[in-house]
Amino acid sequence: MKTNLKNKYELLLLKNQLCFPMYSATNTIVNNYRPLLKDIDLTYTQYIVMMVVWEKKKLNEKDIVNALFLKSNTIAPLIKKLEKKGLITIKQDSIDRRNIIIEITKKGKELKEKAVEVPIKYGEHFPLTPKEETALKEMLNKIVNWKI
Repeated sequence: MKTNLKNKYELLLLKNQLCFPMYSATNTIVNNYRPLLKDIDLTYTQYIVMMVVWEKKKLNEKDIVNALFLKSNTIAPLIKKLEKKGLITIKQDSIDRRNIIIEITKKGKELKEKAVEVPIKYGEHFPLTPKEETALKEMLNKIVNWKI
């Protein structure tokens, strides 16, 4: 964080942090998704997993881990819950038993038709213009790919 503060301890003021408004914005976004996702019986993390599954149809658990920047121990319980809901199937690869294959079910495909309304409804209330949203996504993607 580049700064021109007068004293180094000002760096510790919450109002001077970049991370805090990003953290708060994330919480606000997820909280605003909740009522929309309730209509399709998904949590936010289940929803983002399903977005990857809807896109790929059949994939490896590692593909989900990589796409969402999450750990396997976070993904495993999510995909088990989605399987219990009948949205996906989980199988071990016949060649490499350590490889977990996830495939969308008919019910999962049908849910996609309802889920497409979520970003539409969300977008109706999102406080940024399309141009601002694009710029923000570009900036956030720089941060997501950033390593110290």
